[in-house]
Amino acid sequence: MAATGKCFLVTGPPGVGKTTLIIKVLESLKISNPDLKVQGFYTREIREGTERVGFEVVTSDGRKGPLASTKNSSVESLRWPTVGRYRVDVASFESLALPELQVKEDTDLFIIDEVGKMELYSSSFFPAVLKILESNTPVLASIPVPKFGRDIPGVARLKNHPGATIFTLNTINRDAIKEHIYSQLVDLLPKH
Repeated sequence: MAATGKCFLVTGPPGVGKTTLIIKVLESLKISNPDLKVQGFYTREIREGTERVGFEVVTSDGRKGPLASTKNSSVESLRWPTVGRYRVDVASFESLALPELQVKEDTDLFIIDEVGKMELYSSSFFPAVLKILESNTPVLASIPVPKFGRDIPGVARLKNHPGATIFTLNTINRDAIKEHIYSQLVDLLPKH
């Protein structure tokens, strides 16, 4: 089971900067530790002008693929699960994200952005996240804020994990939290 303080969960309202924080922490860690072995993914908005039309998955090595879209109207996409107005491409998500979530001996850090409703449509995703927590490898992940005061069951389980520390971002504290998480991870990660 992950040791206390090895699972950093970032939460906050949409648009507050959870993904940006994770990317900045990762960039800083790679500067201070160029041989850092990172696995995982983050999600990024897809925009057409000012309108958000979907999300894509970006792996730790830069591969990209669709996660969800309002624009895909293929016959196949009509069977995909939906979150709000987005159709979730579970097969694309799994093909990119699941290989990144395989526990390997030489992995120093896992990035998981995000453990949310779209990602949890994959039946293989949450078991992979739990395996990572059991591996004792540090994790930096984002989770959504509860809707109507209720967490998604998988998110609640993650928040209640004994190794989890939760950071709630807002526009005032996000830089301080970024620095705090960075310094905590520097202390946890091996020096290469």
